[in-house]
Amino acid sequence: MDEAKRAADTPYGIEVEAGKAYFWCACGLSENQPFCDGSHKDTGFTPVRYEAEESGKVFFCGCKATANQPLCDGSHK
Repeated sequence: MDEAKRAADTPYGIEVEAGKAYFWCACGLSENQPFCDGSHKDTGFTPVRYEAEESGKVFFCGCKATANQPLCDGSHK
């Protein structure tokens, strides 16, 4: 698999908790978007760890084209 599958056309707004780690799906195959469910096996992709520095809403990339993994940078536009 050379390119990630576009999972969504917009970002996923998710409430995160300070100090908690999240694993963003980088391949686009997860059924639990925007988070990894292990579907990347044998694709060459690995999930991206994100540790929340503070509680609140963050926007995880859904299109998988962001240069700021795992967060949205507006590349979906």
